[in-house]
Amino acid sequence: MGDLWGRSVRVVAGAGVLALLLAGCQRSAAEKPVKEKPQVAAPAVRQQEPDASAVWRKWGLEPMAPAPAPPADKPLKLSKKGPAKVFQNVPTKDKVVFVTLDDGQEKDPKFIEMMNDLKVPVTMFLTKDDIQDDYGYFKPLQALGNRIQDHTITHPVLPGLGLEGQKQEICGDRDALVQQYGTAPTLLRPPFGRWNSLTQEAARECGISGIVMWVASMQIHDFQYDDPNRELHPGDILLAHFRGREQLKGETMTQMFAHLLKQIEKRGFAVGRLEDYISVQ
Repeated sequence: MGDLWGRSVRVVAGAGVLALLLAGCQRSAAEKPVKEKPQVAAPAVRQQEPDASAVWRKWGLEPMAPAPAPPADKPLKLSKKGPAKVFQNVPTKDKVVFVTLDDGQEKDPKFIEMMNDLKVPVTMFLTKDDIQDDYGYFKPLQALGNRIQDHTITHPVLPGLGLEGQKQEICGDRDALVQQYGTAPTLLRPPFGRWNSLTQEAARECGISGIVMWVASMQIHDFQYDDPNRELHPGDILLAHFRGREQLKGETMTQMFAHLLKQIEKRGFAVGRLEDYISVQ
């Protein structure tokens, strides 16, 4: 009987130990952290960039070489004192020319589309009487980084006016441009390229530091050149106008501008931003 009782006790004790061991294993298993599977990042969705060649071909062009980075030391330095400086090119060795657009009579929405596509920099010399029917047209062009500069109120022959008359034209246009576009012009394009010493004085009194001429003017398919060899040179300033079919013998603003770019590219130049090469001190 004693042996039987002893064996029973040992069996029960053994069973208890086994139960404790099993319970411990279960607790260990429960307490052991579950190893999470590493998170695999979803592949980034790449937005397809538009084909640059296709964008240019849309306008009948091949892509132009981009302009070099603007120089840190601006080669054309204008003074805030004395008569406004007259110039028609910028002293630089960079293979760049600068495109300027005058007046603002034509407001072709396709031209804004073209400029949004091509991102060619221009400087706009706007005449108040030509733009006041739709100031907003030029704001998308300004938003691309293109500067708006002074071209008088009514586009007169400035030397035919006295000092006060010239100031009224230049300062009046400046005031309208500041009100509409938020920046004060620092450059003046005298209508018809006509100026005198009073123009320089009036421009200075209106906050203008430079009077901008040109070396070649775009007609319809090609430039009219000052150079008898019909050549462009680094830093040349080029003139074109906001014009439509009536002035361009049936062609559009975008067609004229495409011809302009072809002539520049054919001569191995890029288009720079005029103001990137100018400092006012």
